[in-house]
Amino acid sequence: MSSEKRSVITWLSNQPYILLTLTPLFWAGNAVLGRGVAGEIPPVALSFLRWAFAFLIVLPFAWPHLKRDWPLIREKLGLMIAVSLIGVSAFNTLQYWALEHTQALNALLVQSSGPLFVAIFSFIILGIRLTVAQALGIIVSLLGVLVILLRGDVTALTSIELNKGDVIFIAALAIFGLYSALSVKRPKIHELSFVGFTFGCGAFCLIPLFIWEQMTRGGFSLTLPNLSALAYVAIFPSIGSYLCFNRGVQLIGANRAAPFFHLIPVFGSVMAIGFLGERLQLYHIAGYALVIAGVIFAARKPSAVADKPVG
Repeated sequence: MSSEKRSVITWLSNQPYILLTLTPLFWAGNAVLGRGVAGEIPPVALSFLRWAFAFLIVLPFAWPHLKRDWPLIREKLGLMIAVSLIGVSAFNTLQYWALEHTQALNALLVQSSGPLFVAIFSFIILGIRLTVAQALGIIVSLLGVLVILLRGDVTALTSIELNKGDVIFIAALAIFGLYSALSVKRPKIHELSFVGFTFGCGAFCLIPLFIWEQMTRGGFSLTLPNLSALAYVAIFPSIGSYLCFNRGVQLIGANRAAPFFHLIPVFGSVMAIGFLGERLQLYHIAGYALVIAGVIFAARKPSAVADKPVG
């Protein structure tokens, strides 16, 4: 790698707001794609193959760092396995399972509760409270999400009914909140070591469920759309988003990173306008403004006193 490329990567790795903006960009198509292949690729198979392929892609780059960092990983092996099981195996499998039983609109609305779970587990595990600015920022950005998803019609909330898939999705988000807080306690290892271990361990933990699913539900067709879906989820929502999210949390903390979840429906609607021909409406602009304002407000660096853990 040339020195210029290395310097760009080094610079980018220290820009938390860019990294945390790329994360929801990579995740934006995941819910829509997961819903699109529901019934074509079983949820455990989609999750297992996603992480297995992501692990194989990242392994050549992660291997030198894994060998060097193994003593530090071994010291916190229990935590590393727990983080892999929670953030890789459980969260994504539940997410894809939920998408078999709910609609994309419901999933995006439920997903907006993600920052709440991050805040809860950050308080329980790390003793870190939300600051007033973070709480207000989350509320403002959540209002922006509702404006976009409900198309400016608040009465549309009355027509939304929670179903089995929504409950499963809420459980998945609670699990990701736990992952976000626990990942702060990870050993001080290279980012590629962390994703290499968690991707591989997470995929390995899914093998028994994958075998069981194949025996009970059967396999799936290796069509071009299915293979394209697997390639997408292995590269962008897996490698790209987790590298960016983990580094962003490492730089500014889980609570300040969580409001960036609300950019997912923003990017999703922009993609719909750009690729599906949906017209830009006034409610889009109002929603974008609220979300962006809320994210900026919540992600600001808090005062030294407010940032201290409780106890």
